[in-house]
Amino acid sequence: MVDSKHQWKAWIYLAPAIVLLLVFTVWPIINTVRMAFLENYSGLKAAGGMVFEFGFGNFEKVINYRRFINCLKNTVLLCVLTVPISTILALLIAVALNSIKRFQKVLQTVFFLPYVTNSIAIGMVFAAMFNIVGSFYGTQNEIIVTAGIINNVIEFFGGSPINWINYGSTYEANIFVMTVYIVWNALPFKILVLLGGLQSINKQYYDAAKVDGTPRRRIFTRITVPLLSPMLAYVVITGFIGGFKEYTSIVGIFGEKMGPPDDAGRLNTMVGFIYDALSTNSQGRASAAALILFAIILVVTMINMQVSKKRVHY
Repeated sequence: MVDSKHQWKAWIYLAPAIVLLLVFTVWPIINTVRMAFLENYSGLKAAGGMVFEFGFGNFEKVINYRRFINCLKNTVLLCVLTVPISTILALLIAVALNSIKRFQKVLQTVFFLPYVTNSIAIGMVFAAMFNIVGSFYGTQNEIIVTAGIINNVIEFFGGSPINWINYGSTYEANIFVMTVYIVWNALPFKILVLLGGLQSINKQYYDAAKVDGTPRRRIFTRITVPLLSPMLAYVVITGFIGGFKEYTSIVGIFGEKMGPPDDAGRLNTMVGFIYDALSTNSQGRASAAALILFAIILVVTMINMQVSKKRVHY
């Protein structure tokens, strides 16, 4: 504990970090709340000296916007689909990695690589994999379609190419591609957390189970999962928070149009809605949407925490 006579030294060391937090975190949050309650707030108009009235008009405009429900639906649907799938897969992979002694470090590095790779770059790779690259005329003037690797695999097993993300693609196909990408992109962090939790479990529990002849399935459900429940709760909560902020993955695959060429904005999310409002200099509406998103994330997080109190074993 720092002596009271020397506390000023501690404050000097902390001052740069505190100043940065105040400027780049605390003040933006306060300013966002302020702009959300100023009717039709615009930065350009405010710079020109215009005065804005206090009210809830920005929230009404956000809720009544024709694509707001679509953005909210896409956000919730992607969360509901990706968080459970990625958590279950991460748990199974972490258990498998923990049981492998040889090449364990190498495999951990391989699984962790997507976490340190740019999301836009990964999205472009996935777009090429699911894309119909193009078409050309063959020697008999027939149209030959050059498909991405996913459609090539489907054709290899006797199936027909599927229009995943191109002009005329269906909403279900678009959501499937996004689910695959988001799950794959979310796995590294969850695997790392769960693997660390597995390695911290006391081995005496497993030794006692082996002496009693307990089947592996029962060991997994009665020992591994309960003792790993704090980490599972953590990855689920952070997964929902990250899922509600989904934006870059969709841009990486579909570009700024947030959808196929014939239906721009089809896969737009709440964060995309905020960016769209900012691009039209509607900071008041963007701030209101940000507060609505914050309220949704807060409610979901509180629900998860309440469930965790009953299910998590510390």
